[in-house]
Amino acid sequence: MLRMFTSIAAAITLSAPALAEAGPGKLAPAFNTTDITGANVSIPDLAGRMVVLEWTNHGCPFVKKHYNSGNMQSTQAFADDMGAVWISIVSSAPGKQGNVTPGEAMELTTSRNANPSHVVLDPTGQIGRLYGARATPHMFVVAPDGKVAYAGAIDSIPSGNPADIEHAENYVKSALTAISAGVPVKTQATQAYGCDVKYD
Repeated sequence: MLRMFTSIAAAITLSAPALAEAGPGKLAPAFNTTDITGANVSIPDLAGRMVVLEWTNHGCPFVKKHYNSGNMQSTQAFADDMGAVWISIVSSAPGKQGNVTPGEAMELTTSRNANPSHVVLDPTGQIGRLYGARATPHMFVVAPDGKVAYAGAIDSIPSGNPADIEHAENYVKSALTAISAGVPVKTQATQAYGCDVKYD
């Protein structure tokens, strides 16, 4: 298991026509790639498991809010305890904010004491566009049946203020809890807030 890894602007939504939409109730788009350690990462191979996808950019103030406070790491640990596979995805294009090498990604993983199962670099934006990832962070929770159970923001207060975290509902934790309990996910879709994904 990897040990992973404000002028705060309003939430930004990309309108690029190339973006798909991996919405709740739809099958999670399949991809097959390798992570920063060379391990294979395949959505079809994860059938029967809960999966969390996190779009991230270490230079984004909103991402910093959740990592510097420890909120993202605690959410990753919660997911791990629930038996979920956590995949952090960097879709920043070369030359854009957040683009990193595998070595830099490993260093971020260690320095932030984060705990994803995999860190995937997506410099072409292929995976990001497949899911319609628009912001960092943008979160997706996939149920064991392979369908998206939740898509959107990490929590219910779209701000860059770390003090708001304790007052917000963590939608990722709520979705994982509901899926594990065999009950419907109450909030299945929200507007992701944060920096725009730095596609090419």
